[in-house]
Amino acid sequence: MKAIILFKNTFLFFFVTVFTGLSFVCNAQNKSKVESQKSKDYQTQIQTGAEQTDKYLPLLKDKKVGVLTNQTGIVLKREALNISADPKGYTEVLKTDTLHIVDYLIKNKINLKKIYAPEHGFRGTADAGELIKDGKDTKTGLPIISLYGNNKKPTKEQLSGIDVMIFDLQDVGARFYTYISSLHYLMEACAENNIPLIVLDRPNPKGATVDGPVLDMKNKSFVGMHPIPVLHGMTIGEYAQMINGEKWLKNGVQAKLTIIPVKNYNKSMRYSLPVKPSPNLSNDISINLYTSLCFFEGTNVSMGRGTEKQFQIYGSPFLKNMDFTFTPKPNEGAKDPVHNGVKCFGEDLSTHKTIDGLSLEWLLKAYKNTDNKEKFFNNFFIKLAGTDKLQKQIEKGLTEKEIRSTWKAGIEDFKETRKKYLLYTDF
Repeated sequence: MKAIILFKNTFLFFFVTVFTGLSFVCNAQNKSKVESQKSKDYQTQIQTGAEQTDKYLPLLKDKKVGVLTNQTGIVLKREALNISADPKGYTEVLKTDTLHIVDYLIKNKINLKKIYAPEHGFRGTADAGELIKDGKDTKTGLPIISLYGNNKKPTKEQLSGIDVMIFDLQDVGARFYTYISSLHYLMEACAENNIPLIVLDRPNPKGATVDGPVLDMKNKSFVGMHPIPVLHGMTIGEYAQMINGEKWLKNGVQAKLTIIPVKNYNKSMRYSLPVKPSPNLSNDISINLYTSLCFFEGTNVSMGRGTEKQFQIYGSPFLKNMDFTFTPKPNEGAKDPVHNGVKCFGEDLSTHKTIDGLSLEWLLKAYKNTDNKEKFFNNFFIKLAGTDKLQKQIEKGLTEKEIRSTWKAGIEDFKETRKKYLLYTDF
């Protein structure tokens, strides 16, 4: 009798265990499907500032308008979206049912007078750091004024005849991505010339993440103009408010600012950019890894410019103990890439999992495995890092954990300041 009871109890335990395990697996699979569906839904729910046309078109009526934008300044025609389409079909619909902000304004009878272009130009095809010249848009005939090169701040003459300015660029959330520097100079020029500025906000693909060393203002440059961490966790609209509120513009002037916010958005949402923001950020993986791999711009290591995996791989002729190889060659966005035509040894990160912040893993690994430590860093590294401490810490052999501990106080102070300017919930 005891044996029968024991058998029944054992069978019951086995049944409950298996049933619980299957339930766990099913729940996990269902959760994964829900998260995947949520990610697709975000793209259809979110409406960028440019799509809130009823908010800004009335502000442009009977005004002479200027716009600072590039290929990322698109207005999505949402009524044409097929929410249930597969990823390939969704992408195709997204591409074919958009209008550029310039074309949209003209279509709506707005008196657009001038286009202003940031780094990489109006069409977004120029190399990083390449001198951009003034020109004319072949489609509309409008003059294009370059705000990259020797002329990063629009002059009084370049703003003449403009009643109101629009800023519409897709940022990627990193201090050294120069679109926020262009925003600074445009705000300053508008404030000095009493021209209202309308910022059409867009999501930050890095969400609310704040990470990295805070810039020391003695290292201020066009790749770092403000005392913020490498990742600031703000949208371009929130950041504009911070520039104004902290009085970072010359002589403390403040722009007359209007932000057109993103609708149905919070920073916990994963946002996939519909258009690549610059030539070498070609997909979500490169955008995600950009903050970590961009430090290599200040070293003798390539981060994949001149390949089809820009900011998804890294390597150099001087690295040892690494099996992955690639040879950079000229292409769009890299007419003369680092180590052009030379075999580089390194690592392929194109299948690496998504990271929320920035990682020093690959920078530390490359320094450890280089045959050329004396020439590993160049003068640009300190500008990218915003501090001379990071290079010294790496040269001393500090671990990532030890280096990160020195960022903590600066990050916490920044977060406290940042709270005043947020338009969206962080989580």
